Amino acid sequence: MSATLLAPDTEDGIAASIRAAHDAREPLLIEGAGTKRAMLRPVQAARTLSTRNLTGITLYKPQELVISARAGTPLPEIEAALAEKGQQLIAEPPDLSALFGADRPATLGGAVATNLSGPRRIAWGAMRDHVLGIRAVTGTGEVFRSGGRVLKNVTGLDLAKLLTGAHGTLGVLTEITLKVLPAGERTGTLAIRVPDLASGVRALSAALGSPYGVSGAALVPEHDGAPLALARIEDFSESVAYRLDRLRNELAPHGEATLLDHETSLATWRAIRDAEPLGAAPGEAVWRLSVAPSRAPTACALLREGGIGKLLLDWGGGLIWAAGPATEQAHGAAIQAARAAGGTFTLFRAPEALAAAVPVLPEEPPALAAIGRRVKAVLDPSGILNPGRMRAGV
Repeated sequence: MSATLLAPDTEDGIAASIRAAHDAREPLLIEGAGTKRAMLRPVQAARTLSTRNLTGITLYKPQELVISARAGTPLPEIEAALAEKGQQLIAEPPDLSALFGADRPATLGGAVATNLSGPRRIAWGAMRDHVLGIRAVTGTGEVFRSGGRVLKNVTGLDLAKLLTGAHGTLGVLTEITLKVLPAGERTGTLAIRVPDLASGVRALSAALGSPYGVSGAALVPEHDGAPLALARIEDFSESVAYRLDRLRNELAPHGEATLLDHETSLATWRAIRDAEPLGAAPGEAVWRLSVAPSRAPTACALLREGGIGKLLLDWGGGLIWAAGPATEQAHGAAIQAARAAGGTFTLFRAPEALAAAVPVLPEEPPALAAIGRRVKAVLDPSGILNPGRMRAGV
């Protein structure tokens, strides 16, 4: 962690801190509660600017399915407020505090800045898809607003979507407005013991291709030598019971299915959301590979050949969590596995020495990189916001 922590409790305070850093040409490490400080590349900065004290729900209209909150608001606080009205965050953002060894809950701003989504992403979209509007501060200390509180509210460049997933490199989020949805009255899960990952991916593809509204499809690590394929349905109790029964019959050719009840399902998918079944040990590196589900078995075989043996598949096989030795050799194996499967990779967690020495994200195509440089030059001309977080020198 950088030596000096700045944690204003107002947007004006955030802007003043950035203006001072801009004038002095001093880089800033931007974070919320710091739960994902070890994500991607380390930032070299003498000061940390945190939104952890910029908290509170500023607007909640359950009838309109809209909530606004300041960036430092802990996710559990938002989830609790929504649960009181029977609603939920659509993208199911993960709490990776345990994965990163953090002692604070994740914040809304951190979830949006990293564009992290949980198992429901396969059915209802990523966090970025549900951001209606933001307030943020540029690298020169200018406060701006983008979007609003309804879906069709953007003309021109959609800065709200642009800052979602930018990891604090284009601006500091101070307030976010999200679309939310009613939570299912009941959650049920079919669990099928499959002989291997390829069989599991086929079973999950069949589940996702069915008309029964599967909202989660994952393969958890081997138990007794066989992985477990899980398919989730969320809705009204009667509907869930009916659809699980029909889905069970439809998936019968893939293996005998066990039904997980509501409470067990909630706990299981919360664990998958937070990557707990991966079992990543302290000191191990963690990668995320994004591939076509049909190519996931190929990628996993190459990961294992490269000495990366801990695997967890989500999104029907489209997302591969992997944990293994924190070495350049293992990282090279992860890159090759992603490329062979026609996908992409993220070095999600690694010791600083490794993360600083290797690419943590794929190289951008030249045309896209050029656009990114122009956007960066407008929003953060001095390059003081999280420099080097995503790529060296950027």
